[in-house]
Amino acid sequence: RMEGYGSYTLPTGAEYRGSLWDGMFHGKGELQLIKGGGYRALWDRGRPTKGKYTFTDGLEFDEEKWPYCDGYDRRFYTEICLGFKPPGIPQLTNLDPPKIIPEGCYDCGDGFYNPETRVVVDYKRKFLRNADNDEHEWILRTCRKAWDIPIEHKPKP
Repeated sequence: RMEGYGSYTLPTGAEYRGSLWDGMFHGKGELQLIKGGGYRALWDRGRPTKGKYTFTDGLEFDEEKWPYCDGYDRRFYTEICLGFKPPGIPQLTNLDPPKIIPEGCYDCGDGFYNPETRVVVDYKRKFLRNADNDEHEWILRTCRKAWDIPIEHKPKP
């Protein structure tokens, strides 16, 4: 079994780097996700006891003092760090500029959703999953859709 310090790649592509004991995560270690972000924790026999999740943009999740998108402050994290854009230039996602959504599809956060095929693909167009009825309805109701007509910001003279 794995013991000591090392790395282990899971079937999902996520990678653990840290202390191992009896084939389990044990001690200090970090789980790096394939899409970015990671979970740094103190592990006890494969279970995290204390840890922090960091998103790809550097935002750390804090359950008690969560400063991002609460009921009073709806800014994206990049707006908190870099400030607002000038009036008339909206920021539609945390990623600026946002991903270009393929025609007829929706941006559902982890990829693009095609309502005709009911398939979600990641931003590199690799298959992620088939959407069930509940997810289909939620995406149509909530997520950003590709524009039917192109619109770009035109500064006033």
